[in-house]
Amino acid sequence: MQNVIANSPPKVIFHIQEITKVYRMGEVEVQALHSVNLDLYEGELVVLLGPSGSGKSTLLNIIGGLDIPSSGYVFFHQRDLTDANDAVLTRFRRECVGFIFQFYNLIPSLTARENVALVTEIASNPMLPEEALELVGLEERLNHFPSQMSGGEQQRVAIARAIAKRPEVLLCDEPTGALDFQTGKLVLDALERVNRELGTTTAVITHNAGIAAMADRVITMRSGEITSIHCNQAKVKPEELEW
Repeated sequence: MQNVIANSPPKVIFHIQEITKVYRMGEVEVQALHSVNLDLYEGELVVLLGPSGSGKSTLLNIIGGLDIPSSGYVFFHQRDLTDANDAVLTRFRRECVGFIFQFYNLIPSLTARENVALVTEIASNPMLPEEALELVGLEERLNHFPSQMSGGEQQRVAIARAIAKRPEVLLCDEPTGALDFQTGKLVLDALERVNRELGTTTAVITHNAGIAAMADRVITMRSGEITSIHCNQAKVKPEELEW
């Protein structure tokens, strides 16, 4: 990714311009985002770093079409998503974006293969479930149910499910938050492999500063604002991370 950026202008996937988000609860207003500006580039792996309440999840939800800003604009391939109706946003989420959350949201009565197949059945150009599970290192666990897998394995099934539709963008909200150190590194390794082999633009939200070293860029947030953007000149492999 660093070589691509150095040798040619990177292609902007998302252009976020002056995004503000205000939540109203009765007479109380909470401003979650303050005039945020950001570009996300094709094929990069970005870490959004900051404490709880810094606006990371709100920003990710707006990028992914799960929420709309109070003001400002979100452009995806120069298409304004802030003007999009519900049908357009639904199609955008279904076709273009994969989501991974802290909790795996697998269906307990379905095997790993069947959980992934739920997505492939509605996608226009999906991977085979077996292919997606192999990419995250679970080719031996195809027919296991969630209750027969560890937390890290369940999270990797969730990653396989998210990537099986071949999304352009993968948005991950605290994907290692419920996992121990060693298991978390296996999940991060799966995300790094997807980014590297499929070229999927990947954004990972975390409050864990140790994860930042694996990213192309680190976007630090606090109190609803981006306070810094840092490019890693040399990325650290997930298995070499320490925290």
